[in-house]
Amino acid sequence: MSRRLHIEVFRYNPLDPNSEPHMQSFYVNEYDSMTLFIALNIIRDEQDPTLQFDFCCRAGICGSCGMVINGRPGLACHTQTRDLPDHIVLHPLPVFKLIGDLSVDTGTWFRDAGARIEAWVHNDHEQFDPKAEEVRMENDLANEIFELDRCIECGCCVSACGTARMREDFLGATSIARVARFYLDPRDERNEENYYQVIGNDQGVFGCMGLLGCEDVCPKHIPLQDQLGIMRRMLAIHSVKGILPKRVLEKLQHKGCCHESH
Repeated sequence: MSRRLHIEVFRYNPLDPNSEPHMQSFYVNEYDSMTLFIALNIIRDEQDPTLQFDFCCRAGICGSCGMVINGRPGLACHTQTRDLPDHIVLHPLPVFKLIGDLSVDTGTWFRDAGARIEAWVHNDHEQFDPKAEEVRMENDLANEIFELDRCIECGCCVSACGTARMREDFLGATSIARVARFYLDPRDERNEENYYQVIGNDQGVFGCMGLLGCEDVCPKHIPLQDQLGIMRRMLAIHSVKGILPKRVLEKLQHKGCCHESH
């Protein structure tokens, strides 16, 4: 027998002077293979057309439907209601600017973060030649880069980050993983000093408290903490190059994974 779901939703429209933050209850009959995305659409179609939440692809690709589901950031389209209790509480993702109800502005945050980390390939080529042959790379390296390029910018990792919740200037794990993607890319000609200037501070790799919340909620299962650790190790070694003896640095550089093939 199907359950009757009690879905409690945060409601607030910051553009309406008469609106006040509150929780509103809705009830939906559950059926097999129902996702939270479907349940919210039923609510909006049949009960309250003013309910605000974002969606686009409904396939876990666009990252639009990120929200806090029973205290845990996640994607509504990836969340089966059968995996949740019959009382579901929904809040908007913290850290990001609230648009209304469950809708937040992740685009501005990620655009600003992309500009801060200079998220593009840097080289000295004066002009792109569309007729030139593409730069070749080994399949294993291409797969490593692709692994870090799978981020859909849903904002779940940022919302689960204790540092990002306390500090607006923290770049977050997804930005650091994106820097690691360019560090791996042989077409990017930046050196360790260049990367240090971008994320070698407490807004970047040295600001992480290591709570693992980001990787724990990532819907694409990207190894965010691994990449953060790798980049932090590389930049920490770079920062003491003029202090520690060369033989000590060599031992540190060859201990553990450090993207040494780059």
